[in-house]
Amino acid sequence: VQLQASGGGLVQAGGSLTLSCAASGSFFSIGAVAWYRQVPGKQRELVARVTTGRSTGNADSVKGRFAISRDNARNTVFLQMNSLKPEDTAVYYCNAAVLTARWNDYWGPGTLVTVSS
Repeated sequence: VQLQASGGGLVQAGGSLTLSCAASGSFFSIGAVAWYRQVPGKQRELVARVTTGRSTGNADSVKGRFAISRDNARNTVFLQMNSLKPEDTAVYYCNAAVLTARWNDYWGPGTLVTVSS
């Protein structure tokens, strides 16, 4: 199982980006998927999470600006990021619970988001 994150880049403050996390390989099901972000020298923090039932939750710092969604047919989760701020600059990682022979936790390699002021 591999998770591939994409969509990062450089954007001006106030702009938007959409991150994608696509799962590939052999598996039966994808459970909850989350986006995390990390800045050098700081702990990785949870940004948003979506369950199999499409229930979502966002960190307070991104509420009203970021939205997570999933397309189960494409095994892909999206993070729509609007009204970006310089403090959103980080490497963003997707994390998913994936059912193979049992449930396992997988991480994507990360995608860099840079927001300029």
